[in-house]
Amino acid sequence: MSDSNASGLLNSIRPYIKLLRPEIADMDVALPAATALLATYLSTGGFPELFHFIIAIAAAYIAITSSYVFNDYCDVDIDTINLPDRPLPSSQISKNNALIFAVFLMLIAGSVAFYLNPETLVVFIIAASVITFYSAVAKRATYLSFIPVGISYGLVPIGVWLAFDPAGILKGNDGVILPIPAIFLGIMVCITDWGFTLSGVSRDVEGDRKKGAPTAPVTFGVPFISKFIFICWFLGVAASLIIGYTAHLGPVFFIGALAGGGWILWQSADFIKHPLPERGGELFLQGSRYRGILFGCLIIDVILLVLIPSIGYPFIW
Repeated sequence: MSDSNASGLLNSIRPYIKLLRPEIADMDVALPAATALLATYLSTGGFPELFHFIIAIAAAYIAITSSYVFNDYCDVDIDTINLPDRPLPSSQISKNNALIFAVFLMLIAGSVAFYLNPETLVVFIIAASVITFYSAVAKRATYLSFIPVGISYGLVPIGVWLAFDPAGILKGNDGVILPIPAIFLGIMVCITDWGFTLSGVSRDVEGDRKKGAPTAPVTFGVPFISKFIFICWFLGVAASLIIGYTAHLGPVFFIGALAGGGWILWQSADFIKHPLPERGGELFLQGSRYRGILFGCLIIDVILLVLIPSIGYPFIW
C-alpha cells in the first residue's frame, strides 16, 4: 500500500475512532478488566481463562462505545453548538454511517455476550435498551435523563461478572445470584456515572438550552447541579470502600480508593466553588481518570492476591 493510500485510509478511519471517545478509554477498558479478574478470583481463587478475558474486555468496551456513537447520532444538532468539531457536526461522518456503525458495534458486543454466557446477553440487552432510551427519548423529555445513563453503565460490570461467575439461573441456581462485591461494584459505577454524566451535561448546557433539552443543569442551573455531583462522587467513593472490604482486597486497592477518592472529591468541591460549564467539562475528564485509576488499582491488587497466596498478601483484616 502506498503512503498516499495509507494516509487516506487513516483519515477515513480517524473520525470513527473519535466517535469512540478515546480520551476516556482508560475507564472503559479498566472497568471490565477489573470486574473479570475480581469475579474469577472470588469464585476460583485464580485468573480467568486468557481468551475469555480478552474477548470480554473487548466486548464490554465495544458495548460501551456503541452507546457513545448512538448518542452522537441523536445529538448532532446539539453538538453543532456544544462540540462543533465532533465527527458528525463537522460532517466528517454522515448520520447514516454513524447509525450503521453503532448497530454494528452492538451486534458484535451482543454476539460475544451470548458466547460468554446467555445471562450476560440478557444484561447486555437490558443495558443497551436503557441507554438507547436515554439518547433517543429521555434526554429531550426530562431532567432525570441522567438516571438511565448510570443504570446502563452500572449494568456493565454485572454483565461481565456473570460471564466469569454465572448466577446459574439458566443452568441450576447455586443459591447466590450475585455476591455483595459485585452488587456494590454495579452501584458504585451507577452512582459515579451520574456525577460523571452530569459534569459533561453541565459543559453542554448552552446547546441543550438552545435546542430545548430539559437536562438537569438546564432546569436547575449548574451551581445547584454541582452540589448534586459532589454527593454522587461521595457516595461512589464510599461504595468503592465497601467493595474493597467485602472482597477482602489489599492495600493497593485501598490506597487507590482513598487517594483517588479524596482527589475527585476535591475536584468536585472546586466545581461547587466555580460552577462554570468549562469546569464541568474538566471534571468530566477528571472523573474518567479517577475511575480508570481506581479500577487499575483493583486489577493490580487482585493480581497480587492470586500470585502471593502462600505468604499472605500483607493486609490484615
